[in-house]
Amino acid sequence: MSSPSITVYGTALSGHTHRVELFLHLLQLPFRRIEASSAVRQSAEYLALNPLGQIPVLQDGELVLADSNAILVYLAKRYAAGSGWLPEDPVEAAQVQRWLSLAAGEIAFGPARARISARFYDTGMPPLLMRQLADKVLGFMDASLAKGGYLAGARPTLADIACYAYIAHAPEGGIGLDSYPNVLAWIGRVQALPHFVAMPEN
Repeated sequence: MSSPSITVYGTALSGHTHRVELFLHLLQLPFRRIEASSAVRQSAEYLALNPLGQIPVLQDGELVLADSNAILVYLAKRYAAGSGWLPEDPVEAAQVQRWLSLAAGEIAFGPARARISARFYDTGMPPLLMRQLADKVLGFMDASLAKGGYLAGARPTLADIACYAYIAHAPEGGIGLDSYPNVLAWIGRVQALPHFVAMPEN
């Protein structure tokens, strides 16, 4: 059997890496992961792939693509066109994009940053600010999920894939989810998707 053409450079405990690997699993696309530790990301070889030194990076044949949300869009367009993961309807597509922006904004600087600070290193961001951002986005998310089963409507989209990992693992950063029942129910629905894989806890 030939080796997969798709390679993901990342780390197992990165939510950014997980969202890409989760989507690859949901699409049942074979891939290999190359561990990209902090030291690896400072190497000339890695910086040639992504001059910003960030993870993940996806390599698909000759294509090299950085930024997890951009990678999700590419995979949806390249391998799942017309599937609904990235809707063609302009309003639905805009709703997905809004959540991609939140994943890179309030979620990244709220629950995700709190998890990093608690588990890995001091980010230098004030804990109160991280908690305020987390509470704000979780409240918005909980209210949005009261209207539908998934973030951008009645079916799963890239919005759910982009937001899942850091919300589901928010308690690792001291951000509780018990006050957000709709969010907890949504986490369960995402985890019930066929071919779902969890991000490891350690």
